Amino acid sequence: MRLISRLLGRPLARASEASERLPNFQALPILSSDALSSVAYATEAMLGVLILGGSRALGLSLPITVAIMALIAIVVLSYRQAIAAYPNGGGSYVVARDNLGAGIGLVAAAALLIDYTLTAAVSLMAGTQALTSMVPSLLPHAVPFALLLLALVGWANLRGLKEAGRLFAIPTYAFVGMVVLLTLAGLKDLVFDHGFVPDAPPVVQAVQPLGWFLILRAFSSGCSAMTGIEAIANGVKVFREPAQRNARLTLLVMGVLLAAMFLSISSLGFMYGIAPDTQLTVTAQIGQRVFGEGSVLLWALQISTLLILVLAANTAFSGFPRLAAMLADDRCLPIQMRWQGDRLVYQNGIGVLLAITAVIIVVCQGDTTVAVNLYALGVFTAFSLSQLGLVRRWWRLKGPGWIGRLTMNAVGSLATFAVLLVIVISKFDEGAWTVIIAIPLLVGGLLRIRRRYRNVYRAMAPQQQLKPLAVPQRQQPIGNHCIVYVPAIANPLVEAVRYACSIADSVDVVCVVENPGDGESLQQQWRQLLGGGPQVPELVVLPSPYSSLIDPFCDYVIDLETRHPERNTTVVMPMVIPRDRLDGLLLNQRAISLYRELSNDHSRVFCVVRSFIR
Repeated sequence: MRLISRLLGRPLARASEASERLPNFQALPILSSDALSSVAYATEAMLGVLILGGSRALGLSLPITVAIMALIAIVVLSYRQAIAAYPNGGGSYVVARDNLGAGIGLVAAAALLIDYTLTAAVSLMAGTQALTSMVPSLLPHAVPFALLLLALVGWANLRGLKEAGRLFAIPTYAFVGMVVLLTLAGLKDLVFDHGFVPDAPPVVQAVQPLGWFLILRAFSSGCSAMTGIEAIANGVKVFREPAQRNARLTLLVMGVLLAAMFLSISSLGFMYGIAPDTQLTVTAQIGQRVFGEGSVLLWALQISTLLILVLAANTAFSGFPRLAAMLADDRCLPIQMRWQGDRLVYQNGIGVLLAITAVIIVVCQGDTTVAVNLYALGVFTAFSLSQLGLVRRWWRLKGPGWIGRLTMNAVGSLATFAVLLVIVISKFDEGAWTVIIAIPLLVGGLLRIRRRYRNVYRAMAPQQQLKPLAVPQRQQPIGNHCIVYVPAIANPLVEAVRYACSIADSVDVVCVVENPGDGESLQQQWRQLLGGGPQVPELVVLPSPYSSLIDPFCDYVIDLETRHPERNTTVVMPMVIPRDRLDGLLLNQRAISLYRELSNDHSRVFCVVRSFIR
């Protein structure tokens, strides 16, 4: 634990969570690195499809780029409205759940969960490809290198937002600066030396007819430039106050940068006759033409590309845990996913994302081809549902300016849904069918977890007519004191307290809360459940200044044992006996952690009171 503490940093108090919020210049690289970095591979993905129609088809890259830029503008303006409507975070899941129903909301959530995992994997593999373009000898080691980069990104995120912001700001701005420098140097060359007559691309014979189907496939591949746009709307709480205004401004800045950089890369690729190459990325080929082969600026471009592609995975590490925590709050994922670690981040969500991303990298063997074709589908599913949800919201509320807002979101919904259909049709045989199958399966899993939680909570609900619950007055004390751990005000707790009263002279019922304001509400529930009386154990509420809800309880037990060495202390833990293995993941995890923590001292007596549920 000391080693982990040194790696991740000292625990942060909950009161310092506000200080962990970021100014705009640090929030931009954390939440926009995925979107901004996509210009490094979006043009290449688009050209990789167009080249199937032969060299002449590459000339369509500019019209397709302009169409994608228009779509970027529509989506950015739409999500600015989502932030205004949901200042605490207006991602697709929240918007769809509140306006289209819980089931549709889970479809958006499933699409986003898949998208985040693929985003992390694609970004890291693309970053590795940027490096191997300059150092081909590293190609055999691409997978281990991508896994190393994954570990570094995960470590940075486990240290907390502020640490990640400091770490990621410089590389992101360095990449933006290098693209600006590439654009200026390219314009200088086009004005003074090259001229504005496009070079002919290498002669490549067509393997497919150049028709609307191929053009739409290229368009859908180029739309990978739009991944990550939603992250700012999801992460409004990351910003310093006024968070809503700062998030809207940062989203607008990100949209302008993204559109301008995408246009720059596509335009320079068109003017220099760049075609896809298995050895060199499109960005590297443009850099060679503008900066010169082997130049320092070319190396700087590739290194900055590598770094931002690695950091682009951070968007997923910011969005996935937050979305998983929202789903856990709604009991659609195990509640462990909403627990915050010592650094005030959702460490369980980060751990799950690390594991899934590592599997994808190994399965794909470091090749982005398949994964790029898959994750745009999840992006546009979420886009479409979010915009449709906002349309329904404005129609229902009819507030000031609602017609303009409804029109904007209606246009966005139709545009993104049209792109979604294009992706499904054009990419179906290239792997999109796996996502089409995966989303319903994941939604089914989320629904099953929610249904099981409801059944379990219904079974654990305390009975209306309780038997007397009090510590009996013994003529001869037995010298035992019980401390009952409170996971929730439910029937298993009542049974545990009743047992404690039967074996002890005195009983403490102890609950640890995240927010001090929750204590009075819990005590009121306890009094209403058991009624008054001098012999009824009082509920002791312990606030937790840090993220751990276990440490305050352990400190309480140790303090009582130290002050009263003359008596035996028994820690009583209510525990639900699960019906199947799934229940084991959903229940008792904090009680098990508490048992392990207190087991380090063998002087205590533990007692588990089991409650069976169906």
